[in-house]
Amino acid sequence: MSGTVIDGCDTVPSLFRQRVAELGAKVALREKDFGIWNEYTWADYGEHARLAGLGLKALGLERGDACSIASEVNKEWMFADLGVICTGGITNGVYPTDAPNQVEYLINDSGTRFYFAEDEEQLDKVLEVRERTPTLEKIVIFDMEGLRSLDDPMCLSFEALQDLGRDYGEANPAAWDEEIDKARPDDLMILTYTSGTTGPPKGAMISQANMLFMMKTVQDCYGVFDTDEQLGFLPLAHVAGRMFYTFSAIESRSVVNLVESLETINHDQQEVSPTIHFAVPRVWEKQFSTVQIKLKEGTPLGRVAYRLALALGERRAAYLKARRRVPVPLAAAFFLAEVLILKNIRRLLGIDKCRWLSTAAAPIAPDLIDWYWALGKPMYELYGQTECTGIATANLSDDFRIGSVGKAAEGVEVALSEENEIVIRSPGVIRGYWNKPEKTADTIRQGWLHTGDVGRIDDDGFVYIVDRMNDIIITAGGKNITPSEIENQLKFSPYITDAVVVGDRHPYLTCLVMIDDENVTKFAQDNDVPFTNYTSLCHTREVEDLIWGEIETVNVRFAQVETIKRFRLIDQLLDPEDDELTPTQKLKRKVVNEKYADLIDSMYRGG
Repeated sequence: MSGTVIDGCDTVPSLFRQRVAELGAKVALREKDFGIWNEYTWADYGEHARLAGLGLKALGLERGDACSIASEVNKEWMFADLGVICTGGITNGVYPTDAPNQVEYLINDSGTRFYFAEDEEQLDKVLEVRERTPTLEKIVIFDMEGLRSLDDPMCLSFEALQDLGRDYGEANPAAWDEEIDKARPDDLMILTYTSGTTGPPKGAMISQANMLFMMKTVQDCYGVFDTDEQLGFLPLAHVAGRMFYTFSAIESRSVVNLVESLETINHDQQEVSPTIHFAVPRVWEKQFSTVQIKLKEGTPLGRVAYRLALALGERRAAYLKARRRVPVPLAAAFFLAEVLILKNIRRLLGIDKCRWLSTAAAPIAPDLIDWYWALGKPMYELYGQTECTGIATANLSDDFRIGSVGKAAEGVEVALSEENEIVIRSPGVIRGYWNKPEKTADTIRQGWLHTGDVGRIDDDGFVYIVDRMNDIIITAGGKNITPSEIENQLKFSPYITDAVVVGDRHPYLTCLVMIDDENVTKFAQDNDVPFTNYTSLCHTREVEDLIWGEIETVNVRFAQVETIKRFRLIDQLLDPEDDELTPTQKLKRKVVNEKYADLIDSMYRGG
């Protein structure tokens, strides 16, 4: 495979080494610990990665060995990752929410020799299954809190690993550069396991050349500058987190600010006020819900002022979307609305300094994108998959169409099969799935990645995602329904976290709903609705009426055959460790349909 060249480098290790040498004292990372933002320069980044990589060499790491990392996003994740990659290893990200049986599968499927565990919780999972993981040799622990007395020959701290690397480097002063020089564009660099909604997770094999192409694509599509600030909060086991926080940052020399914890994201974002911001739709939906709930708590005058300001924002955005000059009176009125109202909302959300907002990884309601435009912040939807190393199509600042996922990026071919399945060919398409030649042959045919997404392409080349091929509903009356469009509108409600529309081979559509715990709890408290826990909350008449009202609001937007006739609430509070959810918080349609079959049947029995 001929690789992309960035600043004279055709591999990630060589580019990383060049950045460390040229940038030295420039800040590369900030990480918040105990309320303080600690800074790490490119020189720090390079040295920590070097010590980690050489420590692994001291333990016997060979080129092509798999190393797994189970941790929330943090600096140690990134140091270990670059250490592995620069010494010729393959990094496999493990979601910290994965259960022990999933950890066992990932270690065995990837053949992991060295496993990085964030803390005691992650360590316990791997210790539970290590007797059934014959390839596993060493476990490296990032945070030793509560583990100082640990005496296990298989385990060592990250600091101890770096001490080994320091000794190895003194004995072999040329080793780091020699390993970096051995890297080739077609070397396998990363394993990224898919969520496994249709069977066991599959390890997508991402090469040096795949990622370099994606680094160039991100730059071509959006422009990331060395003055840009990103907020690091997405899991690094996901291709989007790695693409933006690790590899795009290396390409662009931008600064990544790592959040203190998932619970502090909102506050950390307000403090950082990033200049560019990519997030999955659920994050944007949650921000919208935050504003809606605060409006309900506000004064009538405040709500009127918000509606007037938003209306001005919508009128201004209409000119911008049409690439027309905003009339001076409207621009002046919007400026006033911005100063008095909209700017405060943007500061609340931590997006006031953003040049652009971007979203992908799941369907999003066009109305939500319009809302951000009305706030004065353009949002661009893009599309891609792990199997093409990230971006395939993108809406650009000077060429976009809301509702679409944009046009094919430079160097990417996008077409439709006879079944209207989106197929992709580009230097970003992976070589296949680790140890799964049959799955590879089924997914990548004659160089074309078969995405499993039904789509359409308009005359101007803009691509639209209709739905997953396996998710199309055919009612008993023969009507084809794309559930994602309805589900996106339902998730626009501040009271609905997720929804699964049901109706295949049934006479009408029904829906399973997962409520937003925080917002619905507040509704119940404000309206004196008695409940004891999440389950009882879901079974109160007032909450059921609230959700039905939200569904009715959505129903009026669709044809009669596409309306929801009945619904049920999922009365268990789910987290990513539950089978129903992917690590990125999406409901697995197949699992939900199977697990809640009786609940679904009750909607068609009239129960």
